[in-house]
Formats: sequence, C-alpha cells, structure tokens
Amino acid sequence: MYEWSEQEQMIQAAVRSFVDTEIRPHVDDLEHGDMPPYDLLRKMFATFGIGAMLTAAFDRQIARAEGAEDGAADGGPDVDTEADAEGDPMGGGGDQAGLMFLLNVELSRVVPGFLGAMGVSIGLAAGTIMSMGTVEQKKRWARDLLTFDKVGAWAITEPNSGSDAFGGMQATARPEGDGWVLNGNKTFITNGPHADTIVVYAKLDDGTTPGRDRPIMTFVLDRGMDGLTQSPPFRKMGFHSSPTGELFLEDVHCGPDRLLGSRDAASAGADAGRESARANFVQERIGLVAMALGIVEECLRLSVDYARTCERWGKPIGDYQLIQLKLAKMEVARVNLQNMLFSTIERIRAKDLPSLAEASACKLYAGQAATDVALDAVQLFGGNGYMSEYRVEQLARDAKSIQIYAGTDEIQVIHIARGLLA
Repeated sequence: MYEWSEQEQMIQAAVRSFVDTEIRPHVDDLEHGDMPPYDLLRKMFATFGIGAMLTAAFDRQIARAEGAEDGAADGGPDVDTEADAEGDPMGGGGDQAGLMFLLNVELSRVVPGFLGAMGVSIGLAAGTIMSMGTVEQKKRWARDLLTFDKVGAWAITEPNSGSDAFGGMQATARPEGDGWVLNGNKTFITNGPHADTIVVYAKLDDGTTPGRDRPIMTFVLDRGMDGLTQSPPFRKMGFHSSPTGELFLEDVHCGPDRLLGSRDAASAGADAGRESARANFVQERIGLVAMALGIVEECLRLSVDYARTCERWGKPIGDYQLIQLKLAKMEVARVNLQNMLFSTIERIRAKDLPSLAEASACKLYAGQAATDVALDAVQLFGGNGYMSEYRVEQLARDAKSIQIYAGTDEIQVIHIARGLLA
C-alpha cells in the first residue's frame, strides 16, 4: 500500500506550517467574503515553487507537441507523448499526484474552499484546454492559469439543468460566418465572479437536431468580452473561501480560435464536449476525497484536544464511552479515506484511472464520511461547537458541500448503479 514518502512528509510539514502561519490568520476574512483567496494561493505557489513546476511541465508538453507536429510535417516519427495524461495539466503522467493530493489535504484542514478555487482553475479550466486545445490555444490561455497569474472558471451547470448537465443544457452556440454566437446562463460557477479565463459548454444550435441530442461544444472566453456578464459572489451556507457566481451570455461572438476541439467533428455530430466533461467529472470527484480527508483529520484533531481538556463531573469528557465512540468513528473514517486516497494515487501512477462509477463511489463515501464526522465534532463540542470561533462549525458547513458539489449524492448513486449494471 502506498504511503507518504520521507520527502513527502517533509513537504507536508512545510505546507502545514505555511497554512498555519499564512492562511489560518485570515480565515475570518475569507469566511466573511472580505478576502478572495487568489493572492494567498499565489503566495503559496511562489513559496513552494508550484508555479515553476507546472510551467516546466507545460513547456515540456508544448515542446513534445511541437516536435510531433514538425515530425508529422516531415514525414518522420511522432515524438512520444505518453506523459501527456488526459486531463493532467501537469503532464506528469501521475508522477506529481501524491504531492498535489498532499497539498489538497493540508489546505482542506483549514480552508476547504481553497481546493475548489484552485482545482477548478488548474484542474478543470486549464486541464480542459490542455486536453482539447491546439498548441496555440494552450500557449494563449493554459500557461497563465497553471501559474495562477490568471484565474480560471469551468462553466457547465445551468439554473434549469443541475445534475442533468447534458440533456438539460440550454446555452446555445449558433453558427455565424466562421464563428459562433453564444447565448445562455450558467450558475454555481466556482471562480465565476473573478475569472479571467472561462471554459464554457454550449449546445450547437443547428436548427434541426432535437435539443437534448445536440452536440456539446466547448469555448474559451475572456473577462470583458461583449455580452459576457459575471455576477458578484453568491452568499452560501459554506465554502466561503471559494467564490461562486453566475454567468450571463448574451450574443457573445466567438471566432474559430476560441473553439476547443474540431469544428468539423462538431458539425458532423461528434461530441468531444461531452467526453471532455465526463473526464473532468472523474478528476473532480476523486479530488474531493482529499478534501474530505483534510476535513476529517482537522475535526478529529480538534475533537481529541477538546475531549482531553473539557471536564464534566470532575473528569475529562474523553473518559466517557459515548465520547470515545464518536472519536473512534472519526478515526475509522480517517483511515478509510486515507486508504482510498493512497489507492487512487497508486492507480494514477500506474495510468489506471478510475472509471466514472468508481470516482462516484469515492465521492459518495467521502461526502457522507466528512459530513458525519464534522457533525459529530459539533455535537462533541456542545454549545461551543455551534460557535464559529471553535472552527468545527465552519468545517461542518464546508463538509456538507461535498455531498452537493460536483454532483449530489443521489446522482453518484445513479452513476455507481449504472456502472454495476452495464
């Protein structure tokens, strides 16, 4: 079974120290919406060289891609691109998976929303461009997202579609000249209020194909484009360190340079947009296991400390069996989530990515485990647990988002069952 290496443990300690000294003091400002997370994320990227690492991987991918193009033009052999794992913006083929998951766990102990803001910008927005885009599109948009010089958003959800993301999608791309005109409304968009670069999904409006069956196309938009409106951040139950908003598309003109994937394939009925989105669903749901583990680890740490120091009837509450049962259940959840994460890291390194059904099973368990543990922590703290200064209150609100974010529990059940019955 995989476990953190000695080097990874050293990095873990350094990241934890950074989070405690640079991020934890700002939790209240992040929670109250007074501070967007992006400057702190950029500082973290600079401190640990994450931007430099991702830039170096990006440059290697581009060099391989350009070499392959030159080789094909000369009639020579293609350059090996095995390391360019689909949906892996780092191009590491999983080599950096352990480090990135470790970082996600440590962030989620204090500010789970950071993982949403970072993961959507790098994993979904940049990842989609890296997997679907041309070399020129990658250079134009992906590099700045990978370094966090720019903030990315990934827009698929709509007010009237929700979990029926494909069939219920109403945003349209109407052909006009050599480009398209986009109209529609996207909601619950992570980073939406602040995004510089937005990956948007819309249905091809060919005037003949029934709405639910139309091919889905993928475009890249920039902040400030005519007809694009980005709403202020929503007020939410939790996940306050991850700004969420709404996008309005009103006659947004997109040239062919903004389309990800082949125009001819989309016109012929191919559906690269759906396949790209499904691949992102897998990545997104797996990432939430790390978030759940971070929340559970922090709830357990806080609960153990409180059980040792809080006294009732002359002895610590940790001496009572009902409290011990809560702590034991938290530890079982922590071990299960850790083993699930380590198993996922091993599979990514072996280039054996989980299926959508498997990723859904991981997310279903992770969300339920994190929510159960966080609510047990609130209960263990009693009246103090209901007060925001004790932090388990924040973690309980953030944990609940895992059961809704990236597809509700009910949708995960459907995907799991379909995988079993297929």
